[in-house]
Amino acid sequence: MPQDDEIREKEGEETKEEVVSVSTEEEVLPKTDAELASEYLNDLQRLQADFENFKKRQATREKEIAGYLIEKLVMDIVPVMDNFRMATEHVPEAERASPWVTGIQYIEKQLEKVLMENGVTTLEVKVGDVFDPTVHEALEQTTVDDGANEETKDRGGDSQIITKVLQNGFKIGERIIRPAKVAVK
Repeated sequence: MPQDDEIREKEGEETKEEVVSVSTEEEVLPKTDAELASEYLNDLQRLQADFENFKKRQATREKEIAGYLIEKLVMDIVPVMDNFRMATEHVPEAERASPWVTGIQYIEKQLEKVLMENGVTTLEVKVGDVFDPTVHEALEQTTVDDGANEETKDRGGDSQIITKVLQNGFKIGERIIRPAKVAVK
C-alpha cells in the first residue's frame, strides 16, 4: 500500500503542474480583438464621464466667481447710490424742480437699473415691519412707551418693530449682500 500512496502523490503533483502550466499559458495568450475593444470602450466611456463632470464643475465654479465679482461691484456702487439718495432727500422744497436735482435723480435711477439687470434687488423694508436680524441691522433703538408695548405684543410677542429705515439693504438672488440698516423700538 505504501506504493499506492506514492503513486497517488506523484499523480497529484503532475495534475498540479498541469493546472499551473495551463493557467500560465492563459495569462500569456494575447487578448482577442473583442476583449481589447471592450477594454478600450470602457476606458473611453470612463474618460468621457470624467470630462463631463469636469465641465460641470468648471461651469459651477465660473458662476460662483461671477457672483462674487458682481457682489464686489455692487458693494462699490451701493455707497454712491446712498449718497445720491441722501442728496435728493435733503434738497430744499423750493429747488426740487430744478434741473440739477432731476439730473441726480436720473443718475440714481440708472444705477438702480444697472444693479437690477445684474440680479441685485433692494430689500423691501417698511416702518412698522418686525425686525429680522437675518435681513436687518439695528443701528438705533428707541424707548418703548406703554401703548407701543401692546402694539409690539400684537405683532409678534417680544419682537422689535422697525421705526425708521436708515439705509436700504440689497441681495443677489437669495444671498443678502448688505442688510437694511434700521432703527427699532
